[in-house]
This record gives sequence, structure tokens and C-alpha cells, in this order.
Amino acid sequence: MAVLHSAPKFASNDGVLKVLKKALGKNVLAANEAYGEIIFTVKRDAIADVLETLRDEHDYQQLMEIAGVDFPERKERFECVYMLLSLTKNHRVMVKCSTDEATPVPTVTTLWPNAGWLEREVFDMFGVLFAGNTDLRRILTDYGFEGHPFRKDFPLTGYTELRYSEEEKRVVYEPVQLAQDLRQFDFESPWEGTEYVLPGDEKADKEEKGK
Repeated sequence: MAVLHSAPKFASNDGVLKVLKKALGKNVLAANEAYGEIIFTVKRDAIADVLETLRDEHDYQQLMEIAGVDFPERKERFECVYMLLSLTKNHRVMVKCSTDEATPVPTVTTLWPNAGWLEREVFDMFGVLFAGNTDLRRILTDYGFEGHPFRKDFPLTGYTELRYSEEEKRVVYEPVQLAQDLRQFDFESPWEGTEYVLPGDEKADKEEKGK
């Protein structure tokens, strides 16, 4: 007779923060729990050592993601966020480090081969450099793309546009030009921040003022 097993519940965070903080020692700059996630901020140069400790000594076997975050107001404006999963403990932990535009973060491709593509994505979108990544090139944007689209100061329109030229019978790159006849102005849309009152809304306004 077949035996049905229910899926395991997610492991509790009880005691995990204290144990891991002690194991990582002086490499930890900050440790906290937020929204059910355990988060460590560590020294940039120690990121590979920290992740290796978590993998080999605490069973966080899988690197699920490397994400970038941009805080332009900070001296080290970029955060690299590593998301680890323990299959045996059914538990996750996040590890962060900070850097700037010129200072590389040590690669973790020596720990997880899939880190190669993940680091390339953070490089492509944010411009973060990874020392030791032997194939650090763009992965999402096109050849010759200028800038890094996920930076907060990158213009929403970009710098260049790609189109097919009927005259030249090929794809061409040109500086972005927003032609007036191609712009759309929907004055009836509430998402445009209209200042006039739409039919039916005047009653709601009176009720609000009467409170």
C-alpha cells in the first residue's frame, strides 16, 4: 500500500540567527530578521568565505538568486543580495554586501557554477563588477548597450532606440527621439493625475467635506 507523505513545513527561525551570527563571526556587520527572513549584512571582501561557511557547515546548499539594489544616496550605492536555500533544513537565509561603481565584489562562481549568469545579470543591470568572474559580460541587454537600466538615475526612455529602417532595409540604432505625434495623452484617465472632477465624483467630494 502506498504511503502518502505531506509536504514538510517551513523550518522555524528560532535560534537560527544566533547560531549563524556566531559562526560567521567578525565578518557580520549587521544581522536581523524582517518579514520572516533572516538577513545578514557582511563585509564585501568576505562574501565568498561567508557563503562557503553557510554552504559547507550549515547546509545551505543552493544559491537561488543574486539580486542587485541601488541606493544612489549612499557612498556605496549598490547592494548585492544572495539568497540561499537549505534543502535538508527547508530554510532560507539572505546575505548582503555593499559596493560602489568601481570596487569589485569577489565572485562566488567557485562555490556555485550558476553564480556566473546571476553575477552577469547584476553587472548588466547595475554595473556591479565581480572580481574573478571569467565571463563578465552583458546577458540581457544588446551588444553595445550604453548604461545600466536598473540604476535609479537611468532615464526611463533610455539613450538609444532600435527600429527597422525601410530605407536602409536593416535594423538601425538611433538616439531616442519622442515624436509629438506618437505621444498619447489620455485626459480621461485617472492615472494621468487629472485635476478636474469626473462625472459622479462630485458627490463623493461633498461627502468627504461633510465629515
